[in-house]
Amino acid sequence: MIQIFHNINVDFVKYRWKAITISCIIILAGFVVMLMRPVNWSIDFRGGLDILVRFEQSVSDGQVRSALSDLDVGEVKTVSSLGNVDDYSIRMKLSEDVQTLQQKITASLTKAFPGNKFEIRSIDVVGPKVGSELRAQAIYSALVVILLLLIYISWRFEFAFAVGAIIALVHDLLITWAFFMFFNFEVGLSVLAAFLTLLGFSLNDTVVVYDRIRENLKKLRQVKLADIMNQSINETMSRTIITSLTVFLTVLVLFFYGGPVLKGFSFAMLVGVVTGTYSSIFIAAPVVLEWAERKALQGKKK
Repeated sequence: MIQIFHNINVDFVKYRWKAITISCIIILAGFVVMLMRPVNWSIDFRGGLDILVRFEQSVSDGQVRSALSDLDVGEVKTVSSLGNVDDYSIRMKLSEDVQTLQQKITASLTKAFPGNKFEIRSIDVVGPKVGSELRAQAIYSALVVILLLLIYISWRFEFAFAVGAIIALVHDLLITWAFFMFFNFEVGLSVLAAFLTLLGFSLNDTVVVYDRIRENLKKLRQVKLADIMNQSINETMSRTIITSLTVFLTVLVLFFYGGPVLKGFSFAMLVGVVTGTYSSIFIAAPVVLEWAERKALQGKKK
């Protein structure tokens, strides 16, 4: 395996409380911003219009979005392709009555594509009730994933390791959510998909560190737990940086060139990759250390 760090010996455990303090400040700041400014939910969650348009001649998603730049359009995407004929789904907020919005869309598209005839094939109204159900399902999905991970890691390692991993996962989600509040990115289904993806990515990093800790616990029985954890983190640092950097650069390209539809997804992944690496080092392992130290202290008192 490629090594970019050789014989490093950083006392990561020493800085755990400073790292936790920084994380708490970011999370609290995110909640303060959320209280001051409403969450920028997409049409998927707060309701709106889903308009299906077909052009005679092919156009791009970007051209359609540009043509409707004066309107509050949330998403434009190709939903089907029949030869040279494409159907486009235009999703936008229901700021006016449906007929008025339809007239505005027709006028904007006619002006932007004078030689390209089109027809509005359907207009569906997405109610806010559907959005609330989607939010609830997303929360339930995340809770089920966390519960299953708690059981799995407890079985593979120990319960203390499982608690550390779950706290790290929750930390990653809250930090990513805080940055969404700071930059007011729209939160849609693709963003929720990114959040669920981050659960797996963060856990992968954490399990790698845990595996090395478990190996070193068997080999270094006379060494302090804090020193074993530092050594384990240092030994896996090269692998962690290479993996995270590869994903980060890939998602960075997606963020700049993936278009507005993937902006929220790629931003969540960018923040999540960084926080996932950070939490594996400064959150997951230190939680196990604190658990063990407190348990040992209680044993001495008894």
